[in-house]
Amino acid sequence: MRWPVLAPVRRPRGRLTILVTLSFSPLSRPHEWGHDTHECVRHVKLAGVTDRLYYTDSYLREFRARVTGRSDDGRRIYLDRTAFYPASGGQPHDTGVIAGVPLVDVEDEGERIAHLVAAPLPEHDTLQADEVDCRIDWDRRFDHMQQHSGQHLLSAVFVERFGIATVSFHLGQENSTIDLDTATLEPARVLEAERRANEAVFENRPLGVSFEDAAETRDLRKPSERAGTLRIVSIEGLDRSACGGTHVARTGEIGPILLRKLDRIRNTVRVEFLCGGRAVRRARADFDALSRVAQMVSGALDEVPGLMAAQFEAARNADKLRRKLEADLAQYQGRELYAATAPDEAGVRRILRRLPSGNLEDLRAIAQSFTAQAKAVFVAVLDEPPAVLLAVSADSGADSGIDAGKLLKAALTQAGGRGGGNQRMAQGSLPSLEALEQVLSCIRIS
Repeated sequence: MRWPVLAPVRRPRGRLTILVTLSFSPLSRPHEWGHDTHECVRHVKLAGVTDRLYYTDSYLREFRARVTGRSDDGRRIYLDRTAFYPASGGQPHDTGVIAGVPLVDVEDEGERIAHLVAAPLPEHDTLQADEVDCRIDWDRRFDHMQQHSGQHLLSAVFVERFGIATVSFHLGQENSTIDLDTATLEPARVLEAERRANEAVFENRPLGVSFEDAAETRDLRKPSERAGTLRIVSIEGLDRSACGGTHVARTGEIGPILLRKLDRIRNTVRVEFLCGGRAVRRARADFDALSRVAQMVSGALDEVPGLMAAQFEAARNADKLRRKLEADLAQYQGRELYAATAPDEAGVRRILRRLPSGNLEDLRAIAQSFTAQAKAVFVAVLDEPPAVLLAVSADSGADSGIDAGKLLKAALTQAGGRGGGNQRMAQGSLPSLEALEQVLSCIRIS
């Protein structure tokens, strides 16, 4: 490492800022840089500016810092330096403890970083002259490092293999996604990207961090619109990207990379992926689930797709037969019911079927069979949920002028219900039993 280059620059409102340019060997690892870098930056930075230790050391788990400010309720803390990463660039914030108090959120306020704690710090630790002990939740941090570094690798592979750029990145609690600038993505390309990404993991390529002038930076995977000094994260021989996030030191630490489901989002394709520990846990969960399925179908794991396909086909055939038998039964019941119903003075056979609960669809086929005969009117009623169905035979409509759709629609509207239908059959729902009785009265069925 070369010594920092200090460049005084006059900012708006007359403040003097010292720009620090650091140069590192491209093969050096963040946790090998040591704390002399932190000290150099800390000695020249202006008061009120938070020294971001994670920029140069993603592996720093514990550190001491001085409290420089806090909110009135004591739950928003400012430190002179911090290793806690604030939510930014698709990567969630770190958690941990400050002076023994849980840290629940970290916010980037520009020059300062705010630390939101679950409770005010102990009184003796809130004095600006005091330093506090800070500890990062390492499991969460390293998981984020694996996912974020895996995203850089995956995005680089899609560019290298297919010329497809990454539009956005999201690191979620359970899985992560990248949105690719393409309308379609063939399965063969997904498999090739996964294979190549894991190959790069096995190669254990180093990741490096450098600080470069934006005007002189070249060969970035995605051009940066920012001016001044850029933090560049590089994967040797594969990728260079402007990024402020935390990353592993070598691709081997990313662990296995799994590409999972694809979603079409407008003109992009969203790829869900898992890296490292998440990929291992997901693979174990998938294996356990498939093993249970294999046990249920009494087959080996590799036989599950074929056995399940055969069972689904058998189930579809059985369902088709069941529906045919139900239709035949409904036809028989409708004819039997028609034969058992005496006609009124006008020769019309009218019947009301009322059930305490259920589904009107269970009575529709019977109603159709009943009204397929001459001069017939069929009414089906459900008490819960309140609903009604009206069906009439073709000659009843023609001879008596009954239009099932118009008649029931008018009655439903008057009673505050909803529904409709055609001349031969209509149905609707009601808000209450009282409204249902009102509809039955309107269509003169008792």
